[in-house]
Amino acid sequence: MPISIVEAMAEAGNAATLKARHSQNFGRYLTSTALAGAFVGIAVVLLLSVKAPLVAAGSPFSALVGAAVFGIALTLVVFAGADLFTGNNMYMIQGLCTRAVKARELAGVWVASLIGNLVGSVAFAALVHAAGTLAAGATAGKPAPGIALVHKLIEAKNAATGGQLFWRAALCNMLVCLGLWMAMRTKSDGAKLAVLWWALLAFIAAGFEHSVANMTLFSLGIFQGSATVGEMARNLAWTVPGNIVGGVIVGIAYAYLSGARYPNEFNKPPETLSLPRQ
Repeated sequence: MPISIVEAMAEAGNAATLKARHSQNFGRYLTSTALAGAFVGIAVVLLLSVKAPLVAAGSPFSALVGAAVFGIALTLVVFAGADLFTGNNMYMIQGLCTRAVKARELAGVWVASLIGNLVGSVAFAALVHAAGTLAAGATAGKPAPGIALVHKLIEAKNAATGGQLFWRAALCNMLVCLGLWMAMRTKSDGAKLAVLWWALLAFIAAGFEHSVANMTLFSLGIFQGSATVGEMARNLAWTVPGNIVGGVIVGIAYAYLSGARYPNEFNKPPETLSLPRQ
């Protein structure tokens, strides 16, 4: 059985307190957030690797297969431990609602985690490009399936309007944060894996926009010459605010549903806090 919404809100408030505290140590927090960017990047490259041959073959199952493997992103973030901007959109707003953190602490964590995720995403994309992983399978006169899929996906994102990118990003982070919220409410590792997997399968298969995943995708495109820094900046200018809105919607909705007093009786003294397996 999952823990109550009130208890989960207290866990979120405590997590927000620790995130605010950890963000004050620049070196460690940059490492944690850079790892999260790289972990999402691993999922992007895995998706490209398994989906590209199916797309090249015209398989109708390419979208489902790609979505089915993307769950490794939050699995690594949650179980290995790292700090992801999109999850922080929910945690920090819940911390603000429970008066566990202040607005300036919320803003600090959001900005720091976004920068760290970008650093990790670009660095991981650079390693993948140097390794030539996606260049495998090229034939005379044709690019490798992985390279072609990067180009195709970037073209589709560039063709979307700003409003479309924004709302796709909002919908994406509603699902990501719902996955994290459900994982927080359960104590079983198996249940955590299941809810995270389903949430990520849904947003990838539906074609929603995750700003951190796009950091890796566009970085790969920049390195291979099929994208520009300006195109990446345009995408993030719409998807970052959209992700924030999606996380805030989920965070505020469950803060309201908890009906708890703020600060509530479950909040712990700072010296007793430890980060939950989120």
